[in-house]
Amino acid sequence: MPRSNRAGTTGASTQWRRRPLAAALLVALLAPGVALAQTDREQALEARVAELERLVEQMLAQQSLADADTTRQGTMPVPASQPVAAALPAKPAQTAPIQTTTITPQANPGTRFTVGGMIRVDAMSTSTSDGEIAKSTAGRDFYVPGAIPVGGDGGDAYLDSHVKFSRLWFDASTELDSGDKLGARFELDFFGGSLGNTAATNTYGATIRHAYLTWNRLLVGQTWSNFMDTAALLDSVDFVGPTDAVVFVRQPQIRYTSGPFSVSLENPETTVQPFGGGPRVISGDNSVPDLVARYTGKGDWGHFSVAGMARQLKHEPVAGSAESSTGFAASVSGLVKLGDSTDLRYQVTGGEGFGRYIGLATVQQDAMVDASGNLDALGGWAAYAGLRHAFSPQLRGNLYYARSQWDNRTDLTGLGVTRRVHSAHANLIWSPVPKLDLGIEAIWGERTLESGTDGELVRLHTLARYTF
Repeated sequence: MPRSNRAGTTGASTQWRRRPLAAALLVALLAPGVALAQTDREQALEARVAELERLVEQMLAQQSLADADTTRQGTMPVPASQPVAAALPAKPAQTAPIQTTTITPQANPGTRFTVGGMIRVDAMSTSTSDGEIAKSTAGRDFYVPGAIPVGGDGGDAYLDSHVKFSRLWFDASTELDSGDKLGARFELDFFGGSLGNTAATNTYGATIRHAYLTWNRLLVGQTWSNFMDTAALLDSVDFVGPTDAVVFVRQPQIRYTSGPFSVSLENPETTVQPFGGGPRVISGDNSVPDLVARYTGKGDWGHFSVAGMARQLKHEPVAGSAESSTGFAASVSGLVKLGDSTDLRYQVTGGEGFGRYIGLATVQQDAMVDASGNLDALGGWAAYAGLRHAFSPQLRGNLYYARSQWDNRTDLTGLGVTRRVHSAHANLIWSPVPKLDLGIEAIWGERTLESGTDGELVRLHTLARYTF
């Protein structure tokens, strides 16, 4: 149809729609006034009708312009060199922000604030050959080799479940106009003291895991020790996994990182094995921070890391009679990719006076004490290796072994201290949908004392975890 005819048709259509609509509005609004006498109210009503007619005229005029523009676009030829717009995919709608104002009004402009966490449910059935692990202790919540009973009588299997390792974290990050980068993390879990009991409320106190700030290359606060290679941790169902041998410490520190190198001064602490045996002592008498340095090399093949540590060991059993010694250790760790679906993770650590850095300080101590109160750094080594394989995007499995062995001086410690711990683990983890993990792990562990007495643990550990 010629464009002039289309335009005429549009104008006629507009007039046809305009008159009935205005008339309908007039009749609808004036009908009640027919039955009433002329009053001031009726005059006001007529004024409102006039205003409505004016608004309708504006709306119809705008619609006429839109119709005419559509007509022009529909009859305009498309040059051969231009693609047809209809062939382009539609852009997805932008996600609307959940709010238009900042939730951190005191922060620097441009600060990004995020929150996350996970709900984690652990349940495990445990059987120990030489007695039962004490109730309401860490050994009932995850694998703690130092808690394996020895020299007792075996019993029936026992079941434990909890949600203590659920977490909540808050992150903030800012890049200032000067180019400086600021960051912070605050993270909690519930592996604290019981506020209730398993007979009723199963409530537990919130505890700080991480609380630190970063400024460019500097980190200050509490987080994983620089002596710990978190990238070499195993994909375990158990909370820690290779507790017998893994470096696993969080503590306050100040750390500087430059490329693959990092150096830190960290909170000092000395754990001591009393003369002749007995429960360990946490001294709290150190006056010099632990010094840690690390180098990490990365590539498409995985990563390799080496760390060294020097530290003061100090104990003051009686005021004014402090004794000190020196501890040192080195650790080599990494991850090697063995194809697209498989990798090998490992860590080997050795030295003297590093016991509290292994397995949440649950395996051995830093130093022994002689009859005169002098400190003797405890030597030893710890190692683990694990193979991880993804059978599909939803199913993966891990097989790993861990072991540590310690050079106790039995003339100082007696025969009731741990000489060796080791364990073997196998697990499967299924992720039916993203962020949801359902896992099961079989664990065998053994602890041997200097006397030769030993005890075994067999556990089936299950996990349900949703990360958000």
